[in-house]
Amino acid sequence: MDFRVWAPNAWNVAVVVEESAGSTYELHAESGGYFSALVENARAGMRYRYRLNQALDLYPDPASRFQPDGPHGPSMIVDPDTFPWMDASWPGREINGQVIYEMHIGAFTEEGTWVAAARQLPALVDLGVTILEVMPVADFVGTFGWGYDGVNVFAPTRLYGAPAEMKRFIEQAHALGLGVILDVVYNHVGSDGNYLTNYADAYFTDRYKCDWGRSFNFDGPDAAPVREFFLTNAEYWIREFHLDGLRLDATQQIFDASPDHIVAAIARRVRETAGSRKTILIAENEPQDVRLLRPPNRGGFGLDGLWNDDFHHTAHVALTGHSEAYYSDHRGSPQEFVSTVKWGFLFQGQRYAWQNQPRGTPALDIAPPHFVNFLDNHDQIANSARGDRIHSLTDGGSYRALTALLLLAPATPMLFMGQEYAASRPFLYFADNLPELAVNVRKGREEFLRQFPTLASSSMVHQLADPSERATFERCRLDPNERTVSNPIYRLHRDLLTLRREYPFNAQQHRGVDGAVLGSEAFALRFLTDSPSDRLLIVNLGRDLVLAPAPEPLLARPEGHHWVLLWSSESPSYRGGGVRRVEDERDWHIPGRAAIVLRPQMFSSPCQNQSSGHHDLMIQQNVSL
Repeated sequence: MDFRVWAPNAWNVAVVVEESAGSTYELHAESGGYFSALVENARAGMRYRYRLNQALDLYPDPASRFQPDGPHGPSMIVDPDTFPWMDASWPGREINGQVIYEMHIGAFTEEGTWVAAARQLPALVDLGVTILEVMPVADFVGTFGWGYDGVNVFAPTRLYGAPAEMKRFIEQAHALGLGVILDVVYNHVGSDGNYLTNYADAYFTDRYKCDWGRSFNFDGPDAAPVREFFLTNAEYWIREFHLDGLRLDATQQIFDASPDHIVAAIARRVRETAGSRKTILIAENEPQDVRLLRPPNRGGFGLDGLWNDDFHHTAHVALTGHSEAYYSDHRGSPQEFVSTVKWGFLFQGQRYAWQNQPRGTPALDIAPPHFVNFLDNHDQIANSARGDRIHSLTDGGSYRALTALLLLAPATPMLFMGQEYAASRPFLYFADNLPELAVNVRKGREEFLRQFPTLASSSMVHQLADPSERATFERCRLDPNERTVSNPIYRLHRDLLTLRREYPFNAQQHRGVDGAVLGSEAFALRFLTDSPSDRLLIVNLGRDLVLAPAPEPLLARPEGHHWVLLWSSESPSYRGGGVRRVEDERDWHIPGRAAIVLRPQMFSSPCQNQSSGHHDLMIQQNVSL
């Protein structure tokens, strides 16, 4: 077995293999601060640690493939070639046409394991999901956590199962047609269990200020081995775990002033590793910098998608009526919805009052699939007093209407686990930390939430769940039994994804949709095609609206056709209030707090005209899908 480690802080490095009677093997010094050795007695399953400078302390491998006892324990030798992969024909996935499902393996099921999560995969396929976005799994200290404070970036946490069980989960997903991408954190590591500086001070730099810890050194002295460490990590997930891509956490906190930004380098490494297999690279980027999406020949980083906070924020304001803190620059207005559907980001360089500085960059040339839209995600649910999901903060009609917008708009939609059936469980921030760190985390959490005036009062602060209590984590574990075909919200999501898949809503070409404001809380989106098969989506978050007349070109019927109702969020099957005729001979009747979808239907005879009773053909109830 080959051992190799970068340890420029050391003048002597040895590996101690525990199952070999504690045998110690000296590593040979190489150039650049590396040490290596071939240890013939070391085999897969054995545990080992490194000894630096002949000291008594032993440290886990910075590139450990598995930490069976957690970050403070020994590393385990894993042979990457022994897993019997059966997905050689899997082509991978590209961003176009995808529906993403964000999930936390530890809270996705009561068991919180890869094996238990795999049992739910057929249900997600039936729902219409195509890509699973797994929250970080790099091992971390404690018995529960979100995963964003991982310290062993190559080691899938022992909490969810062995590395082979993660591989089997991915293989089973591929067999069902599901792609899997992994959320990775390259902006910081956790503080507890982080032994990187024992090997090399150059892993980190103080030239930049990261919000969650010391920044990685991607552009300073001795940065080359640090860069290679993370490039190898990205390659590792694609090569050894057959993942279909990565989601890069908080890329605005990945600092690199070198000519070849590390994010661009990661994108290249992922593509090179995957070869002919398609991959997806998505970034979270609070400033909404579309440079990440542009191709390298245009000075970009070559990623495939960016999370669209603007869509979420305007939807949150519209659904809850609250526009405080970082929601304060959004109005939840019809024009904002039309604009974000057509152009992605609302802020593309304008002043953002909340930060008192410009936000965003011009993105008018970016096609819709590159924007990832959502109503819920792990962060936004937890940024509330009780971890409430958005469906519990609004009325049912408005929630159904904006769910239709999310799932039918041309951007790439993302659901957060449990959203598809209006899960009754919250999703809180949870992290199993040492007592002193736990106190600081709780104070930091309280301080963060104080930006919301409604959460700043002492009465609300006292209601905040303690992130370090196991009960907080246990409250968040989902009950998959809530996902049933009799659940009206599950039926809503499944029907909408069927519509998206089987009708021209998923025509994601640039400028394939146009929109118009119909009222103070209503708007229309027309999905444009080359033939008379356009679709019309009308969303009304206010009261019933009568347009008499309706002088809006996007409502005009295709020549030789009239509009018939294809789908309504007010169908009784979703516990809606019922469906009525939308257009009669004179006026349009748009239901309040609802979304409707219209399709064109040819006149029954060539001589039929607008006054010949074509409205009798109008579908009066929701189409059964």
